[in-house]
Amino acid sequence: MFNQLGVIGCGLMGGSFALALKRAGRVKRVVGYSKSPSTTDLARRMGVIDVEAESALQAVSGSDIVLLAVPVSATEATFNAIRHGVKPGMLLMDVGSTKRDVVDTARRTLREHIGNFVPAHPIAGSEQAGVAHADAALYNNRQVVLTPLPQTQPELVQQATDVWTAIGAQVLRMTPENHDAAFAAVSHLPHLLAFACFSAIANQPAGRDYLSLAGPGFRDFTRIAASDPAVWRDILLANREEVLKQSQRFRFALDALEHAMTAGNGQALEDLIRNAAAARSAWQIGGPGRGGGSGQSGP
Repeated sequence: MFNQLGVIGCGLMGGSFALALKRAGRVKRVVGYSKSPSTTDLARRMGVIDVEAESALQAVSGSDIVLLAVPVSATEATFNAIRHGVKPGMLLMDVGSTKRDVVDTARRTLREHIGNFVPAHPIAGSEQAGVAHADAALYNNRQVVLTPLPQTQPELVQQATDVWTAIGAQVLRMTPENHDAAFAAVSHLPHLLAFACFSAIANQPAGRDYLSLAGPGFRDFTRIAASDPAVWRDILLANREEVLKQSQRFRFALDALEHAMTAGNGQALEDLIRNAAAARSAWQIGGPGRGGGSGQSGP
């Protein structure tokens, strides 16, 4: 049982974590801070938080667990703002979709408090942002990846594992480097492709007419194109090296399909499609050796 949770960023992710911890009976009080006072006011009126903090540092003060649910681009400023409020034994986590940049920032800013930090990435989210959509069940049966540093205190890594497990999540551990490589493939590239695909159709002269004919398959394929633009700008820039590697692999696969079509080689085209279809049929989300889903994670 935690005496106080400090939430910095009372949006979908931070708000859902607070509600989940409350529902699990794991926290006595939640103090929340967001840059927008209207957000913390709504969070308090919804029962997501109990107290509105006037600053990030105030949200940390007196807390024994702290969650940063801010855009990855705001991580450094947030760490600088709270660094002097981090105390021994305090569990400090984030929910960022990239990890190498967050870890590098933590090393620069947290300094002697780096051992308190357990980087986390819950594979959960929604295209509906904001605390109004906070859901205590958001993390239930979802994977959460922890990427602890060598300096991270082992007891806090275990505590983080226990916390996420208590709210229904399945916890994995990876290095920050492996995390970013994996999620470039299964999350960041698919978002990039969805943005590009929808833009390519919508910007055609007859795009609106084409879209009026789209069915459930197109809807499902492009669903993530409706994701938060600022969140995904930050993610794609932060992990651009790995995303661009995956983009090149995608171009290679697309080139092979296009080459078979250009050559009128039906057998080669069918073989490429069959290989992809067989691999997709054999794949299970979260199964052994699998990469997990591509759900959005963000504040």
